[in-house]
Amino acid sequence: MSLNLSEIDRVQTITKEDFIKNYFKPQKPVVIERFIEDWPAYKKWNLEYIKDVAGDKTVPLYDDRPVDFKDGFNEPHAKMKMSEYVDLLKKEPTKFRIFLWNVLKEVPILQKDFTYPDFGLRLMKGLPMLFFGGTDSYTFMHYDIDLANIFHFHFEGKKEIILFDQKQNDYLYKIPHSLIVREDIDFSNPDFKKWPALKKAKGYKTNLEHGQVLYMPEGYWHYMKYITPGFSMSLRAIARKPKNLSKAIYNVFVMRTIDNVMRKIKGQKWIDWKNEQAIIKTNKFNNI
Repeated sequence: MSLNLSEIDRVQTITKEDFIKNYFKPQKPVVIERFIEDWPAYKKWNLEYIKDVAGDKTVPLYDDRPVDFKDGFNEPHAKMKMSEYVDLLKKEPTKFRIFLWNVLKEVPILQKDFTYPDFGLRLMKGLPMLFFGGTDSYTFMHYDIDLANIFHFHFEGKKEIILFDQKQNDYLYKIPHSLIVREDIDFSNPDFKKWPALKKAKGYKTNLEHGQVLYMPEGYWHYMKYITPGFSMSLRAIARKPKNLSKAIYNVFVMRTIDNVMRKIKGQKWIDWKNEQAIIKTNKFNNI
């Protein structure tokens, strides 16, 4: 048995009007296959090019270890020169990933290689972020704190993507006071005996390859696994739905504050309690 996942729609290219009508307004994901072929990045961006232009930069690295109460919000697990990291990606599978690496701030020359596309949404031009990963590395299923509309442009290699909307929260073993689900769920091959509520969740799946763009609507849960080494860039637009906007404000100013305070007061007991509650609440809702 596998997850109940529909293939994400694919289009070769798309007009602003069709995107707004068919995907943004209904909040439905889509992969656009040939949207950035006029970008210099389409031909230039690969791991060797990144090594050439950013090899001397020290980059923050993250792996798939469980959340620890001592870890600060988005605190890296290791650091390495970008040149060494690219060599590692090409040499062997590694759990180390880079995420939320600001292109404009870290390597300004890269901003000459792309333009901000007009999808009919106002993109946050100060926040183009790069994400890197090695073979079989993955991100935990999570959603972004600001519930933004995300355009995810993939470069080099292949990436597996699984998405769920916020209506699936009651089936995903969501951790309270956080943006993640239980970290011990393998969404590529879930154990339904251990996580029976997942059988009720309805989501989406796709694979991304070089030059393809994925639109993820507001607040969508996403799990990403690198089939081969590669990297992506995300551009984002602020949540437009009032419910999502208010939830984003709550997450940033209230939820994150509560979580940080409780980590300091209760330490690992707080993390363990949240993990237990994810199972208790999900099973109770689903009469399991």
